[in-house]
Amino acid sequence: MHDAFLRLVASSLRKEKFTLVDVGCSGGIEPIWRIFGDRFAAVGFDASASECRRLKAEEASPNVHYVAGFVGIPPDHPFAVRNAGRPVHVDEIFDRTSAAWALELRAERLAAATDRERMQHNRWMETELADPQKLVFVPEALTAKGFTSPDFLKIDIDGPDFYVLNSFDGLFEEMEILGVRTEVCLFGGAEDNVHTFHNTDRFMRKQGYELVRLDNRSYSMRSLPSRFAITLPAQSVNGRIFQSEAFYARDLCAERWKDLAARISTEKIAKLAAIFSAWEQPDSAAELLLKFRDRLSTLFDVDAALDMLAAQTQYADGEKDEVEILSYRDHMALFATAPSEFYPPPNRPPPKPTLGQRFNAAWMAWSDRYYAEKMELNRARRAMLDKKRKEHAAKPR
Repeated sequence: MHDAFLRLVASSLRKEKFTLVDVGCSGGIEPIWRIFGDRFAAVGFDASASECRRLKAEEASPNVHYVAGFVGIPPDHPFAVRNAGRPVHVDEIFDRTSAAWALELRAERLAAATDRERMQHNRWMETELADPQKLVFVPEALTAKGFTSPDFLKIDIDGPDFYVLNSFDGLFEEMEILGVRTEVCLFGGAEDNVHTFHNTDRFMRKQGYELVRLDNRSYSMRSLPSRFAITLPAQSVNGRIFQSEAFYARDLCAERWKDLAARISTEKIAKLAAIFSAWEQPDSAAELLLKFRDRLSTLFDVDAALDMLAAQTQYADGEKDEVEILSYRDHMALFATAPSEFYPPPNRPPPKPTLGQRFNAAWMAWSDRYYAEKMELNRARRAMLDKKRKEHAAKPR
């Protein structure tokens, strides 16, 4: 049910493809976008030449391309000129984390590992790399490949992310980019050029985007390591907030963007709704469907699409496996008449991870194909322990 709406949008596209730009594509393109099938096109950029070579060899679609190269910003770009010689990061703390310590402990083994094993430990800088002197400027590379209007831009390169983002300054509206996902740092100073969340957020809002989601990552310090959250030496279950994945999107339902909404294609609006659904925000997708019902009805049955989004939001709480899923109309009527039905029940068990969360977790920990199953086993184990504790507490003493 999670991907039903995406499949509907994919089947409705006639003139356009869903186009993705993945800057930092090691590990492969996020699987959920493959739902668009032959209506999907992408360009991936990565500094690891060996990883790009592997991805090219395994790629089945002629619409997906990979470019090996260090990405950057043209030296004559105003942002580059103004910040020449200034550091990208300030007060970097990674070396103080338990993840850094774990990598140090594995350094000897990784020295003899294959490039793929190094990629699995996020040691891309120790693989076969592209020539760092031949920088790739993403907007120019996209134009050369005919990607003049990408729908989605993702940036995660463990370095000059903010500089690459600034290379699109003034181009976002011209290219009609719908959504942007970028890694941001939660450490650093107040300088206006450093790769931090506050600088990224200010920049994206100036470009006309709204922050719609923020996924935080905590890293424990090496002074007291915490359990890792994934099967990589990276984020941990608890610790200091270190980085986040920031999700930005156009708010075409806002009055101030009505001219942009009128200008872009109906298929673009449908693709923005698909992005919201993929980001576990079916409510924002539904808002678009209601706002642009007349236009979108030329592509698909809007009422059927709303039912799909209603099902997605009901499945998201993880408690609907054996409960009838309400239609959009009935779901809305229930809220209007009994909003207390939407409160969490007392002693509610931890929710099952949604399919989107499983995709994301499995993609981030792609070396462990059984990661999603382990999440389910851990949840079942916690539920069993809770049951035993309650039974023990209920026994007469």
